[in-house]
Amino acid sequence: MTAPEVLSFGCRLNALEGDALRAMAAEAGLKRTLVVNTCAVTAEAVRQARQAIRRAKRADPDLGVIVTGCAAQTDPEAFARMAEVAAVVGNGEKVRRQTWDALAQAPDFGLAGEAQVRVGDIMAVRETSPHLADRFSAHTRAFVEVQNGCDHRCTFCIIPYGRGNSRSVPMGAVVAQVRRLVEAGHAEVVLTGVDLTSYGADLPGAPTLGRLARTILRQVPELSRLRLSSIDALEADRELKAALAEEARLMPHLHLSLQAGDDLILKRMRRRHSRAEALAFVAELRRLRPGVVLGADLIAGFPTETEAQFRATLSLAEEAGLAFLHAFPFSPRPGTPAARMPQVAPAEIAQRARRLRAKGADLLRRHLSAEVGARRTVLVEAGGRGHTEHFTPVRLARELPRGSLHALRVAGHDGTRLIAA
Repeated sequence: MTAPEVLSFGCRLNALEGDALRAMAAEAGLKRTLVVNTCAVTAEAVRQARQAIRRAKRADPDLGVIVTGCAAQTDPEAFARMAEVAAVVGNGEKVRRQTWDALAQAPDFGLAGEAQVRVGDIMAVRETSPHLADRFSAHTRAFVEVQNGCDHRCTFCIIPYGRGNSRSVPMGAVVAQVRRLVEAGHAEVVLTGVDLTSYGADLPGAPTLGRLARTILRQVPELSRLRLSSIDALEADRELKAALAEEARLMPHLHLSLQAGDDLILKRMRRRHSRAEALAFVAELRRLRPGVVLGADLIAGFPTETEAQFRATLSLAEEAGLAFLHAFPFSPRPGTPAARMPQVAPAEIAQRARRLRAKGADLLRRHLSAEVGARRTVLVEAGGRGHTEHFTPVRLARELPRGSLHALRVAGHDGTRLIAA
């Protein structure tokens, strides 16, 4: 390895940051360097990052390892104690070019010894996204960070302490970024953030996510597809709903942060919706955009969860007609209120997570079966793959140019993805 490499874990925001971090590290002159952009959502994500660090250092003992991301922000000391780590960089610091310049100029960087720690108070960060990338070398679709941080304090979530408070990118900067990405050849752009539906609350005039989407589509008519990452149902604004109903280029797929299907568990999670409100929102989406396809995050084994309460989560996935289900076994994060609540036995959490994943697999198969015979517009990706406008994965029957859009007939499915004719 000569040029720096980046290994990102977790969310789309980390994926977005990968190219920008690689560019800043390279411009600073860092060589033979691995930047590990960590996730703190679960203990398993942290374990995987630590494992990857050790594996990389074994493969190349002279490698300089820089650890950043949410796990580095929330527990820098744990990574600084790792003999394999040369530096630990916080989420606020990683977006500053001077951080990378200082690391490159350190005479002992990458050598054995005490790790450099550059982690500040993330709650003091007010700026937004100086690290926007103009092209995503490893992705067909492009991601645009429009918001970062979160003002909510769900009892299970460590992410606000890794990302800080909510802050938004001004609309003009977002539109300009989308235009640059389209000019660079991207047919699809994904708007992403930590708490996407809180977009704009901190900006002058408090523009909403819906207004942002409308503005992008109006001012960048060359953009073929605009997609949203995960949203909070309760915070979806009126203009966003109208845009979903009226704008064909806003993709008919949404991923919802639902988390549970029992009202008491939702209350203990400090979520801001009830089961009935979640189902009402899903019904409204289907009325506004017939054929919309939905996914959701759901947690198995939250503290105090009974079998009946877990079954309520299973039945919510069924009643909501989800096509894509991200099942998370509950993982206590140190410092969060949920970590201090009475815990469900680990074996029971694992068993419930398996059942939730099985429900997700069944719902996906049903969705795939319902798509057979339909004509869908597919964005072509590498390796003979692609995604429809509903974000359903597709295996292509023939080679097509990467990044192009094609109307194809769905001939069948293999249980996990569609097969194009």
